[in-house]
Amino acid sequence: MVGKETAYIMINCEVGYEEAIIEQLRSIECVKEVQGVLGNFDILVKIEVPSVEALREILTWKIRKIQKIRCTTTVICTKDGRSDEGAIC
Repeated sequence: MVGKETAYIMINCEVGYEEAIIEQLRSIECVKEVQGVLGNFDILVKIEVPSVEALREILTWKIRKIQKIRCTTTVICTKDGRSDEGAIC
């Protein structure tokens, strides 16, 4: 996939629905890894998409539409471990 964007999505969900949500997440094509985790979040998802716009679409119309997800936090990875030149954070 040329121009691939990688992001991690941390999900909080309602208690007892983790496994059902994990199964639904695994059915989404661009989801590469899904893990149940302990701590501030319940589920960690690795996603690879062709663009940031595609990431926005997947988050809005597929992941956030899954029942019993309370909220998501997304971390977009930089290419080669560094930010783009001229980017303002």
